[in-house]
Amino acid sequence: MGNRGQKRAEMTDELPADKRACSSLEFRPSTSNSSIQTQINSPNSTPETHNAEAHEADMDTSSSGSASSRSEEEGHERDSAYGSCDSDDAVPRHSSLRSYQRQRSFADHGRLRSALSNLSEGTESSGQLAALTELCEVLSFCNEDSLSSMMADSLSPVLVRLARQESNPDITLLAIRALTYMCDVFPQASGFLVRHDAIPVLCQRLMAIEYLDVAEQCLQALEKISREQPLPCLQAGAIMAVLSFIDFFSTSVQRVALSTVVNICKKLPTECPSPFMEAVPILCNLLQYEDRQLVENVVICLMKIAERVSQSSEMLDELCKHGIINQATHLIHLNSRTTLSQPIYNGLIGLLVRLSSGSIVAFRTLYELNISSTLKDILAAYDISHGMSSLPSVDGQSNQVHEVLKLLNELLPPVAKDQDVQQEVSEKESFLVNHPDLLHKFGSDILPMLIQVVNSGANLYVCYGCVSVVKKLVYFSKSDMLVELLKNANIPSFLAGVFTRKDHHVLILALQIAEIILQKLSDVFLNTFIKEGVFFAIDALVIPEKCSCSMFPVFNGIQLPSDTSQKSVSKVVLRCLCYAFDTGLSPIASVSGTCQLEKDSVQSLAKYIKATYFAPELCDSENGLTDILQNLRSISASLCDLMNIPESVDASTQEEEKFYCILHQIMAKLNGREPVSTFEFIESGIVKSLVNYLSNGQYLSEKVKLHDRSDHYNIIEKRFQVFARLFSSNSSLAEELLVSLLVRKLQSALSSLENFPVILGQSYKQRNWFAAVPNGRCISHPCLRVRFMRGEGETCLCDYSDDAVTVDPYSSLDAVQEFLLPKVRIVRTKERETASQAPMESVKFQITSNVNPGQGESSGPMDPDSMSSDLIEMQEDEANLLQTPLEQAENLRQINPGTITSSNDSRIASIEKLVQYPSGADISRKSQCPPSPSNEDASSKLAFYLEGQELDRTLTLYQAILQQKIKADHEINMGARLWSQVYTLTYRMAVEHKDDNPRECHISAQNSSMLDKIEAYMQYTSFFTSIFNCVLPSDLDKSSPTYDVLFLLKCLEGMNRFAHHLMSCERVHAFAEGRIDNLDNLKVVVHSVSQNEFVSSKLTEKLEQQMRDSLAVSIGGMPVWCNQLMASCPFLFSFEARCKYFRLSAFGPQQVQPQTLSNNNSGVSRDRRSSSGSLPRKKFVVWRDRILESAAQMMDLFVRVKVPIEVVYNEEVGSGLGPTLEFYTLVCHEFQKSGLGMWREDHSSFVAREGSQTEDSGILMSPFGLFPRPWLSSLDSSNGIQFSEVIKKFVLLGEVVAKALQDGRVLDLPFSKSFYKLILQQELNLYDIQSIDPGLGRTLLEFHALVNRRKFMKSALIENSCSISDACYRNTGIEDLALDFTVPGYPDYILHQDHKLVNMDNLEEYVSLVVDATIHAGIARQVEAFKSGFNQVFPIKHLQIFNEEELERLLCGECDFWAFNELLDHIKFDHGYTASSPPITNLLEIMQEFNQEQRRAFLQFVTGAPRLPPGGLASLNPKLTIVRKHCSNCADADLPSVMTCANYLKLPPYSSKDKMKEKLLYAITEGQGSFHLS
Repeated sequence: MGNRGQKRAEMTDELPADKRACSSLEFRPSTSNSSIQTQINSPNSTPETHNAEAHEADMDTSSSGSASSRSEEEGHERDSAYGSCDSDDAVPRHSSLRSYQRQRSFADHGRLRSALSNLSEGTESSGQLAALTELCEVLSFCNEDSLSSMMADSLSPVLVRLARQESNPDITLLAIRALTYMCDVFPQASGFLVRHDAIPVLCQRLMAIEYLDVAEQCLQALEKISREQPLPCLQAGAIMAVLSFIDFFSTSVQRVALSTVVNICKKLPTECPSPFMEAVPILCNLLQYEDRQLVENVVICLMKIAERVSQSSEMLDELCKHGIINQATHLIHLNSRTTLSQPIYNGLIGLLVRLSSGSIVAFRTLYELNISSTLKDILAAYDISHGMSSLPSVDGQSNQVHEVLKLLNELLPPVAKDQDVQQEVSEKESFLVNHPDLLHKFGSDILPMLIQVVNSGANLYVCYGCVSVVKKLVYFSKSDMLVELLKNANIPSFLAGVFTRKDHHVLILALQIAEIILQKLSDVFLNTFIKEGVFFAIDALVIPEKCSCSMFPVFNGIQLPSDTSQKSVSKVVLRCLCYAFDTGLSPIASVSGTCQLEKDSVQSLAKYIKATYFAPELCDSENGLTDILQNLRSISASLCDLMNIPESVDASTQEEEKFYCILHQIMAKLNGREPVSTFEFIESGIVKSLVNYLSNGQYLSEKVKLHDRSDHYNIIEKRFQVFARLFSSNSSLAEELLVSLLVRKLQSALSSLENFPVILGQSYKQRNWFAAVPNGRCISHPCLRVRFMRGEGETCLCDYSDDAVTVDPYSSLDAVQEFLLPKVRIVRTKERETASQAPMESVKFQITSNVNPGQGESSGPMDPDSMSSDLIEMQEDEANLLQTPLEQAENLRQINPGTITSSNDSRIASIEKLVQYPSGADISRKSQCPPSPSNEDASSKLAFYLEGQELDRTLTLYQAILQQKIKADHEINMGARLWSQVYTLTYRMAVEHKDDNPRECHISAQNSSMLDKIEAYMQYTSFFTSIFNCVLPSDLDKSSPTYDVLFLLKCLEGMNRFAHHLMSCERVHAFAEGRIDNLDNLKVVVHSVSQNEFVSSKLTEKLEQQMRDSLAVSIGGMPVWCNQLMASCPFLFSFEARCKYFRLSAFGPQQVQPQTLSNNNSGVSRDRRSSSGSLPRKKFVVWRDRILESAAQMMDLFVRVKVPIEVVYNEEVGSGLGPTLEFYTLVCHEFQKSGLGMWREDHSSFVAREGSQTEDSGILMSPFGLFPRPWLSSLDSSNGIQFSEVIKKFVLLGEVVAKALQDGRVLDLPFSKSFYKLILQQELNLYDIQSIDPGLGRTLLEFHALVNRRKFMKSALIENSCSISDACYRNTGIEDLALDFTVPGYPDYILHQDHKLVNMDNLEEYVSLVVDATIHAGIARQVEAFKSGFNQVFPIKHLQIFNEEELERLLCGECDFWAFNELLDHIKFDHGYTASSPPITNLLEIMQEFNQEQRRAFLQFVTGAPRLPPGGLASLNPKLTIVRKHCSNCADADLPSVMTCANYLKLPPYSSKDKMKEKLLYAITEGQGSFHLS
């Protein structure tokens, strides 16, 4: 066989048109509807080329913006193009273009005629060769207009004749190339070529394969023809022609060949078996190849072939004989070397479903290959909430779990009752009967995973599929095998959870499972069915009106539908579940099919089970109770009795001991020999009793008022302290674990009880919609159509319009009011003028009732991000209500962008305001006492009604409508009807409710002494405020057990975080009362429960599913419970889920990218740095010697810009991610330098490098983190440091931190935990000082204990009995300590002008003033400056869903230890290196040996930041890649180099580990500080 590759390459140089064969799609869109074809029409584009192009695109920052997320200026230009806003010169420009095209087409036509005439039979071969060259050149650049049907018809026979000739292979090659180009330019030419027998000629050439380049050109030609003429290609044997010698071709050409087969297989005829079966062995063999695109095309072909022969079991058996099952199972395995795209992966599982459905060979082979193990791994690794949606798939990933469940259903024969079906499945049944070991292995793998899937909150379809598989498994298992399978599965608890579902399809399956188990193993499971509540659930189905169980309220009055229409709060059910996993029917048949369940089938089966298996005496509620349930109820009753003990000192002490005794009884039951079931735990009422006692009966009332709280505060405090003893180190290890056990039991109860709906929208076309209300702008999601109607009898308002208007569904009702109120209010002109001038007058001292930074009116028509800020705050804690004038001005500026001209001016104004206030306490007090608005416009509000029901103003319009439908139990139609329906909103003036909140001016300076003011900071009142003033989901009935469980979980989570404070306070009281005498005993050690114990996997899955919905472009597009639970109980959701929610709420959908999940998705969160990867970026030049100045200039320009900022260093060539991360790191180091006056500076705690004047010298090394140093309000400067400069730096720091969060940058800022608390708007108290300065905090606590002992003795009227030691501090008189009234360590901070020395009489005042100066008044202005800078980027309130540890992780990333396996798993080795290469082994060992500083230096060298992003190495994006560096001379003489933008380390192959470590350490220490080409 000759090889003409060299000659072909030479001709390629002569013929630039040769490139057209590989990129023909540039000139004509593909006519195929296959998404795969757009990838395979570039055969010469190797994977390396694609990778290089992708790498170039990644490095090129100037063109990384996508069409959907460009800058605002580009957006305006693009929007104008959609309307009739063309420029004036557009018409002549189009006219001249058409004229040019006509001239070009005419010239091309002439050249084509000339070439045709020169190709006549009489022309010599040299002339034909020249004519073909000319023809190829014309065809490669002409368009469809240049080539008429007549010309194509004339060229076809000539080209076919030349392709058939044998004398000159060059002519043959060019003739086939010409007809390839002709088909590409003029697709109809394929028909002419078929008529002139081109396909047999091409197939003949392929089968002969005399010349490789001719054969490759034949493949190109057949691929073009097969697009339009697949059937003639099939009949001519093109499949075998292109596959027979496929191994001889390169990968790119193999792709073209498979593309041809794909085109043919998509149009396989339905009549007789065509000659496609003979290609199956070759296709099955190709599944072993490693090229992803090639394998995916093979899978498509096999799917189409299996679909064609699916009605014939013989043909399916024939398919299976060629190893298709074996290859397919290897491909779907998580460790497969070929990673398929999600749709193809799902299709491959679907192929196994089809084969196992009709072929006993496939059924048997899958069992023998242990398919259950692979399916188990898929279910375990896959995100379950992606489960099958009843609506069309949005992202192509929603079918994976459904396909797995279909396969599992097919691997177990149906439980048939009629003889016909029974005979069909007898072969499969007999196989399982004869191979019980295979069935047992199948059940052992699958059953626990299915139970886990259902318990994790899977949607209705997935739940039905899982339960149906469980039913089959239970049915086909023999009794002894069933005992073994169910031994560790806790099937009764699983069934009890399934019985809380409303759907009758799921209920009937659960009843059938219960019947089968009771039939086979009644003696084993009867008691556990009663214990887990299965009996009570069945009884509730039989007699709903008599059911009094808390766990199964859904059965009360349930009416099972008799037709196919179903009401579901979770989503629209488009087809009956009876057909959901039926592979024998077409989708059309299943949609139109009626429900197969009879009307009373559920109730009838429940009656039968109750009558057959449960004794009559069990129906008596008392006899049916277990001993544990009765014991728990008695404990609950004794806890209620404690509430009635009269109050006195002795009674209080007795009550505490009794409560602690009851707690021990509860814990003993939970940890007893016999486990407590979830049903028993819920039904006992123990949860309700606990929360009622802990809250002193207040948790069911409305928000606890300040004056009411004083009556209950001490009682609640004592009870919480008693409960917190379980966290102390004095408790045994078993008791410590019991707290975790209680939390787990509550989580289990929550999973069983909660019924929060998941409401998914239908996918819609990506286009722009115009929303007239509230801002008149284009949005990327559909609008609601609303007609506004004035309420009857409303005289103060006028009619608006009878026409329906489009409203942004995610705008708040306040934003709708802002739009509507000026148009419908009847006011005089003068009043309007007055109203327009009022807002700015009270900016300093009041918060107007309409000002809210989260409302939709804050966004102008040109703000593309306004959709994310349309939701107002769901609830606000006490700390949030105390806004400073600075924050008020900031909020007002967000609502009225025109009032403040620039961010720089606002920064200066903010700083001036902060400096002029004498103390932060004054700021807070002023903001607490706002004068009532005198402006009528500001106080006027509209109330909106839908169908007679008033809408909740805290919701978006979409949420309000959704809430209304849920409450009315209407069917929720999320399809087109939701958006096409016109909603009539009635408006009327809202009735004013006078605020009886005593907050007004009760806490003012003139009515309280200094000690009263400080007392709040000695305690932890904010802890109780956050618990009792939270808003749990409004849909929940407060009497429901779900409410009790949520409240107790919130109490326990709060106690878990504040256990140290609670126990410290309890020790102080014990010392005061004389129960302990040694001050050393004040020290407490508590063991916290892991925060992950409080995460509800079920609710997390629901939230994840909701955030993936197509309508989740704003948190206002999700059900209300998502927002309310996130605000009140954020700990219920995983950290990763809250990060996504945070980015969605703070920045909108453009920075929440859908994750591209492969089939081996492990659920690891992506790097935050990828979240902004598709956004346009702005570049900013900075100077290394002026880092802080550059940062301030950058913030001046870009503080309000939503797009990411990239840094370029002056006179350096590097740009992109690496330099940007390094810039943020350098800024952080600048803020940590000593001498700035920002932080608590202990001069022994920072180290300056001796003899070094580097920029890193003098960095503070505080082991407890950075915390603001106190500044006296009357001091303008200290040690040469101006306070105004300190404030400026804190404002800048707030901006930098917020911008880093917005852009996803990792910071190197070691803030203290207490400073994070202040960022999260939490109050600090005396006990927090120990985390800032342990020595000072411990001393102040001991002083506080001494003061309390003195108070207690005075109150007990035993002053004379005080010993000298009681008035001493560690055997030393207080006066002898020689303390003056200054803050320790800060002699210029004078606390009190009248006192010189501290004595026992003024010790309390001293402690209070020091605490106030350290954590409140002395730092309030700095903290407010930080918040003001932060709020200029985005509202700081969005961070409140995190705790302080999580906020540190979010901001500063990870700093964890590297295990060897983790390094192997999360590092990519390429271009000369593999995981087993000796240099790689040495490198990984060296990395493990790094100390903390070396690890930081290595990370900074490779990535630009000394810390990893949240999630560690697994979340680094791009992935850390190590490649071989090719050195010209000796490798040991070269140094490693990096590309920080790609996290790309180029490592020379050093001769030894020691040499590598030496060079690496030198590079990471000396190679920083500049970015140049490597």
